[in-house]
Amino acid sequence: MRSCGYEEPFRGLFHLRAAILPGWAQGQEAAATPASADETAWRQELAAWRAQRENQVSAPDGWLTLVGLEWLQPGFNSFGAAADNKIQVHAQAPDHIGLLTVSGRQASIKSASAKRTPGAPIIQLLAPAGGFPPDLTVDGGPAREGQLTSTEAKSPIIAWHGLTLAVLLRGDRFALRIKDTDAPARTAFHGLNWYAPDPRFRVTARWIPFDPPRIEKIPTGLGSTLDLPAPGIAEFTLEGKTLRLEPVIEDREVDQPGTLTLDFNRLENPACAYTPYANCPQPPEQNRLPVALEAGEQLYAH
Repeated sequence: MRSCGYEEPFRGLFHLRAAILPGWAQGQEAAATPASADETAWRQELAAWRAQRENQVSAPDGWLTLVGLEWLQPGFNSFGAAADNKIQVHAQAPDHIGLLTVSGRQASIKSASAKRTPGAPIIQLLAPAGGFPPDLTVDGGPAREGQLTSTEAKSPIIAWHGLTLAVLLRGDRFALRIKDTDAPARTAFHGLNWYAPDPRFRVTARWIPFDPPRIEKIPTGLGSTLDLPAPGIAEFTLEGKTLRLEPVIEDREVDQPGTLTLDFNRLENPACAYTPYANCPQPPEQNRLPVALEAGEQLYAH
């Protein structure tokens, strides 16, 4: 797989998500079906999944719409299309949209008896001279001045027509993620490139759980670190070699499998393949395989 600067042999993050077929095989295989019927059904499901993947990438809020990711500095951060803004929005937008001010830290209390401890910085939205542009909204309602509540799980959304600006909290810093539905990368989208479907890259893996589960520190392209659960190891055979991958869980509701089917024909590029403004997790060293996986999505051609 050649994507986002990765080189063969395969080196990927491997989430418990994309390459695993829906549903876990709990300890035993399903009843066998005729090979031709099984392969026909598999190819149809794969084609449907790939079409859904292309729709996801080119969606009005997909990665192709991401046109900016700017860290906010303490004090005033003006933003808009005009060059005199601290953050210039490179899209069809009002010259001056607003100001985001970052100051101090909110006090947080862990319990009724605990002392106050430092929390996140405070962020407020202020109107520019002349007021907010018409039709500007915050979380779906009319834009108003005041404090914004941004957490790791929920980001305030400032929107104007096809432009959306999400105020992200990352650690003790804020960032402004800018998406434009009319971004050139989206309007010029002409599809994804795929390797031809190959049943050899659809394998059954033995699940070896960690006891207790581990927390893997995954570095990102922006220098931050994600703490993601690593519940175990998937062991499988490919091209006569016994291989292992250590997945991390993005969906906390995923159950522990007995065995699982890995379909590398469903490999997909990370977000940084489509835009330079995505914060991609980096693959851990233990997920480097000594085989070339010529399967799934190829390098995205902009």
